[in-house]
Amino acid sequence: MKIDGFYNNKKSNSITLFILTLCFMLCCKLSYSQSSLNSNSELSERIYTIWDNEPAPNRGGDFSITKARGYPYDEDWELHSYPIGNGYMGANIFGRTDVERIQLTEKTLANEGLYGIGGLTSFAEINLDFNHENPTNYSRSININEALAYVNYSHEGVTYTREYFMSYPDNVMAIKLSANKKRKISFTLKPEIPYLRDSSQKNTRTGVMKVENDLITISGFIEHFSVNYEGQIKVINTGGALTATQNGDKSEITVTNADSVVLLVTAGTNYELSEDLFLEEVHNKKLDKNSYPHEKVSDLMQAATEKGYEKLKQLHLEDYQSLFSRVKLQFNTAIPTKPTKLLLTEYQADASHHYLEELMFHYGRYLLISTSRAGTLPCGLQGVWSQYEVTPFTGGFWHNINIQMNYWGALNSNLAETFTPYIEFFDAYRPKANRLATTYLKEHHPDALAKDSLDNGWTIGTGTTPYKIVGPGGHSGPGTGALTTKMFWDYYEFTRDTTFLKETGFPAILGMSQFLSKTLVPVNDSLLLVKPSASPEQKHNGDNYITAGTTFDQELVWENHNDLLKAYKILDIQDDFKNTVEDELTKLDPIIIGKSGQIKEFREEEYYGEIGQKNHRHISHLCALYPGTLINESTPEWMEASVLTLDLRGNNTTGWAMAHRMNARARTKEGEKAHTVYSKFIKERTLPNLWTTHPPFQIDGNFGTMAGVAEMLLQSHEGYINVLPALPKAWDNGAYSGLVARGNFEISVVWKNGKATAIEILSRSGGLCKLKYKGISNKNVTSFDGQAVIFNKEKADLLSFETKKGERYYLKI
Repeated sequence: MKIDGFYNNKKSNSITLFILTLCFMLCCKLSYSQSSLNSNSELSERIYTIWDNEPAPNRGGDFSITKARGYPYDEDWELHSYPIGNGYMGANIFGRTDVERIQLTEKTLANEGLYGIGGLTSFAEINLDFNHENPTNYSRSININEALAYVNYSHEGVTYTREYFMSYPDNVMAIKLSANKKRKISFTLKPEIPYLRDSSQKNTRTGVMKVENDLITISGFIEHFSVNYEGQIKVINTGGALTATQNGDKSEITVTNADSVVLLVTAGTNYELSEDLFLEEVHNKKLDKNSYPHEKVSDLMQAATEKGYEKLKQLHLEDYQSLFSRVKLQFNTAIPTKPTKLLLTEYQADASHHYLEELMFHYGRYLLISTSRAGTLPCGLQGVWSQYEVTPFTGGFWHNINIQMNYWGALNSNLAETFTPYIEFFDAYRPKANRLATTYLKEHHPDALAKDSLDNGWTIGTGTTPYKIVGPGGHSGPGTGALTTKMFWDYYEFTRDTTFLKETGFPAILGMSQFLSKTLVPVNDSLLLVKPSASPEQKHNGDNYITAGTTFDQELVWENHNDLLKAYKILDIQDDFKNTVEDELTKLDPIIIGKSGQIKEFREEEYYGEIGQKNHRHISHLCALYPGTLINESTPEWMEASVLTLDLRGNNTTGWAMAHRMNARARTKEGEKAHTVYSKFIKERTLPNLWTTHPPFQIDGNFGTMAGVAEMLLQSHEGYINVLPALPKAWDNGAYSGLVARGNFEISVVWKNGKATAIEILSRSGGLCKLKYKGISNKNVTSFDGQAVIFNKEKADLLSFETKKGERYYLKI
């Protein structure tokens, strides 16, 4: 394990920052290669590590404890285990030396779960009995730069090393056990199938294990959705002896006196993402119970075995680092040489050292790459990790903010590819979403039904799993669908992928506007209100508050309609519905200021807090501020009211809700307040393994604050690129490279004493670049070869210039 410092004292701080700036400017003169990710990659190379000097405790799950209706709760898994993942699978590593516990999750394995719509459930437990008591020089870690996990320790004069990774290219978990002396690797592999239940019990699950030579196969059936599952664990020893034992329904492999051992793990189910899966109403017919994953799992194992550990590792590193290495971000602070849990404890007592704030950003990118890759399901509430029999809130894809928050940071932190799973998921559930729209309109707006049901558009409600989607209603209004399509528009804005816009983005946004248009009820000639309408999860007098025209619904209809009109223009499409949208857009009256000076959550609200909970976790009426764009610097009264509303709402809330507040404060350009809520989030909602908690553990907090850090350093939603728009004093000196702005511009910045000293723009799609920073119009813009670039002075703090695809541009400030 490598833990290296970067800054050591105040003197070296200023020297290092000078070197950063000098390197940045020198890099401006370097020859440019189209394949290079960042011309200023020489800024520095920090190694980010999550580590501990003790194994994770392992007391197991407790069925007497439920969290968010999930069970059994396992505190040690949640707080102390270290996660690795590849989008398909996730594993939690405990790093123990007596009996190592590796808990395995496969994202498609589901039982009935909560609400009967399916829920993630643990796949297997992999136990390695080493019987090494009282180790010395112990450490366990995750190298975030490489997505490699380690366990290192000494026992009876021998130094032992374990290396773990989860490969996306080969969809396999690989573990290598080695020692500094020959013939010292001995252990017994003892897998377990968790939560077996007979047909008389809820969440019926069967399973068997068998061992043959060096391979243990686990397989079984979960009745509710007819899920067939299989996992394989292969033991490849160099030297020593291997003994396979079948003892009833238990399978074990014992390795004795080996020089080194590699374990390979593959897993899968008969799940197939398809339109039919969501259209099928009978739960146990959603999957073909006569389809088995054996061949798929065996092929993965054979391919991984043939490649061997070193080749698998090489491919893993090439794949992972091609994503992770795109962005560098560092504040002027040293990397402490203390266990991560101790850093957290010290930060909770004194938040004056800001390394943990930097580390959390990079950890979020690590987790997103680990949970969401093309060909896998999207990232749910718990990413790709669950030790539960019944996972809290199903571990699914909740559409009144949580799934969207999971992807808020994908685009600006240069990980657009991680959004692909949601696009694939949408393509599969879209036909069912069309039917849900018709069903909803039949109930609430039968007179608005179209002759062709496809013209009713589509909709989606909150509770969604890999097996079922639902329509809006109850505690959240139809705006959940438009909160979803915002992701599609942003994906286009950041990537400028016109093929995506034409084939997926435009049809999605159009269909949502078609549906939302039919939910609008005229109040008079100048006003249209969504009815029925609800602001997510707000209650009044103990019941869900259902009304007409909540700000949540009105603002998101506006956002979707506005995005649709922009798409119409880009694709040069004209039709009658465009005229309808243009007319409706003027009649939504989405933002209203109340008598307290607040953004109203409900139209009938006068003073803040008259309806609903004053300090509610959701700030749904501020979705037009973030992730929307309606509230911005061109609407100063609304911005002022948003600031007041955030002040009134407060920060004493759940994990993901703090993350939303952080992003909202970034949009109001209140860097200090954004930093305050981020610091509070780390202190109160971050666990020793740096997972974050609702509670219980929900990964949306990790991703929401990751997005918030990027949003504080770079914004582009107001028609221009705003550099360091919400920089707090805590981050007075620093640098980043590789963050992305709308228009598909990759931005790099160095700053000192709160002021930018150098800016680089890589134009990945060409087109007009508008750049905002104080006094920027008095500076010079140069190309990669040092030539002056002609630009327009829009304002003192705003300039614009035309760019060419693939070229870099520089400003020294």
